[in-house]
Amino acid sequence: MGNADTRVRGVAARAGGWSARHRWAAVGIWVLFVVLAMGLGSAAGRVDVKDSEQMGGETRTAARIVEDAGIDEPAGESVLIQARDGRLTATDAEFRAAVTAVVEAVEGTGEVTGVTSPYETRTISQDGRSALVQFDMRGEADTAGERVEPVLKAVEGVQKEHGSLRIEEIGGASMMKTFDDAFGDDFQKAEYSAVPVALGILLVAFGALVAALVPVALAITAIMATMGLMGLVSHFQPMSDTANSVMLLVGLAVGVDYCLFYLRREREERAAGRDAQTALRIAAATSGRAIVVSGVTVCVAMAGMLFTGIAEFEAMGLASLMVVAVAMVGSVTVLPALLSLLGERVEKGRVPFLRRRRRRATGEGSRFWTAVLRRVLARPVLAAAVAVGALLAVAAPAVGMKTQNLTLDQEFGDSLPLVQTYDRVNEAFPGGSDPAEVVVKADDINAPEVRAALADFRTQAVGSGASRGPVDITVHDEQNVALIHVPLVGGSDQDEAGESLDKLRDEVRPATLGKVDGVEAPITGQVAGNKDFNDQLVGSVAPVFAFVVVFAFLLMLLSFRSLTVAITSIVLNLLSVGAAYGILVAVFQHGWGASLVGAEGVGAIVTWLPLFLFVILFGLSMDYHVFVVSRIREARLRGRTTRDAIQHGVVTTAGVVTSAAVIMVAVFAIFGTLSMQSMKQMGVGLAAAVLIDATVIRGVLLPAVMALLGERNWYLPKWLHRLPDLTHDESPEAVAPPARDDEGERVGV
Repeated sequence: MGNADTRVRGVAARAGGWSARHRWAAVGIWVLFVVLAMGLGSAAGRVDVKDSEQMGGETRTAARIVEDAGIDEPAGESVLIQARDGRLTATDAEFRAAVTAVVEAVEGTGEVTGVTSPYETRTISQDGRSALVQFDMRGEADTAGERVEPVLKAVEGVQKEHGSLRIEEIGGASMMKTFDDAFGDDFQKAEYSAVPVALGILLVAFGALVAALVPVALAITAIMATMGLMGLVSHFQPMSDTANSVMLLVGLAVGVDYCLFYLRREREERAAGRDAQTALRIAAATSGRAIVVSGVTVCVAMAGMLFTGIAEFEAMGLASLMVVAVAMVGSVTVLPALLSLLGERVEKGRVPFLRRRRRRATGEGSRFWTAVLRRVLARPVLAAAVAVGALLAVAAPAVGMKTQNLTLDQEFGDSLPLVQTYDRVNEAFPGGSDPAEVVVKADDINAPEVRAALADFRTQAVGSGASRGPVDITVHDEQNVALIHVPLVGGSDQDEAGESLDKLRDEVRPATLGKVDGVEAPITGQVAGNKDFNDQLVGSVAPVFAFVVVFAFLLMLLSFRSLTVAITSIVLNLLSVGAAYGILVAVFQHGWGASLVGAEGVGAIVTWLPLFLFVILFGLSMDYHVFVVSRIREARLRGRTTRDAIQHGVVTTAGVVTSAAVIMVAVFAIFGTLSMQSMKQMGVGLAAAVLIDATVIRGVLLPAVMALLGERNWYLPKWLHRLPDLTHDESPEAVAPPARDDEGERVGV
């Protein structure tokens, strides 16, 4: 186990010691770093992920062709005109009058172009009771939602004049506006409420305003600095709004957690009678080391997203990695300086009615967890069997997990009138609201053989049964590009629409456009994009899982110099992730308790979530694991038996782990209250996993397994003894302050 009299140095201990001795310099450097990062990032601007980088496969190829050709596809809109009672048809005078009124009304706004009548384009349903007036919004498609309101009001005006008909607008611009109005504030409120929630929990945990503000302040400054760094990095790896939201979520969680670990240990040592300088040094050598090990492990886990090849995932992974790294550095540098500056003033702002729980020098800790641990350690076999059985039972539903990109009605349910319009359009015109788009690139788009192939494709797309038409072809002569819009049979039914897409790609295209030399014809669209995304995501699962698991194993092996600890760490984390998957499937796919979280009728897990959750949870779970196991190993180094060390380590960390877990669960649960089912699934999955991890895993299963293993917990084969020793920051005894030099502090281990 090592010699307790050996004095060694460590990165966290040296950083903490230097910061405590150069308090104002440490704080000044941190403030300067945050200001510079924000200023440079703002000056550089942020480059966001382009459509051509979002997906893989044919979808990416199609987007690249359109982008290179400089074709700006406008936001298309449609107005559905439909008989309410089925009595009127498109041939009736009243129906025709409504169509004419819609055309005149939208043209009169001056915001649209290319208005077409259904009588010209044959966009009339087979039963003759529904028709579509189609047009494009002027200006850029990305900002069309900001200009569509006059058009929507014009359509509403026509609706009021024709009560016997249903007249509703749907399209890219109207959907953009509806979602922004309904959910833009939703996201902002969730992000803004996370900070007050975390602060409130910290107030309860510490009972003092200053002590609660310190972790929140460090987390917020880490997030601010990372936002600036994202702007700089985006010129090499484009970012996105989603990456920004995930960064905020992860940054707040780990930033508060790291400071909480450090601050709690410093207060504990002071409560045990240490002077302020010694307490800080011990906190730096113990909790500081745990933060470094945990932070590096989380960064490695986040780096797994870079192996997906999907730009959005790469952006999320890199943004999360950066905020964790910044929070880790801030926690082991500027935090000791702040604590040294504040001294006893960290207890200022005591909250009435919240008595500070003073920790006894013996570190007995939580009475609840003391009672739990007594029973677990008395019967470790039974405790391990019950815990594993419960986790496997919770994880069991994950075996039948069904993943898909959620349709509009799955994502939003009936909460928006637009969803009902979407369903009605798809029922009357299967695939019309989400057509496939064939992007045809040729050396000469007007060459006779190309024109003939385009005509053949249009004919065979309908003849093959992949589409019921109408198939529209738009030719851009100067760019030698043609765009073919093909409504897919199946509409919002993803499985049936996917079969139609396969017919176009595997049968119709090779028999027509594929016979012309020099012609590229990738097929894109929502259904195609979903399929290409799924294919690429499935292909990246194995390398991402392997990368995260292998590197996490190696980090734990080097950090604790124990093969047993490294293996059990991986197994316990996998159990935690599996349980989270099981809860997700049970609630959102099978509907068990779905009404409690507003998730009725979803029936599937959004495609990107399992891989995303694995990476995030595997990283975050290491926070608690490293912190608890470090404390157990520290107690063992002090000469306690393994069983006593387990009891001491788990009980003395129970308070900080509980506080950290409550903060994470509360922050993640906020996202579980959002209206979008994908965000709700993410929030519920993360909150459930953290709760399980902090209670069943760390409070029951970990101590039970370690008690069963005994001294084998510290087993390291002789052939691995040459591995680098990264355990040197631990401090088994609170020793008198050693001599200091300019290079750092020595910490007795």
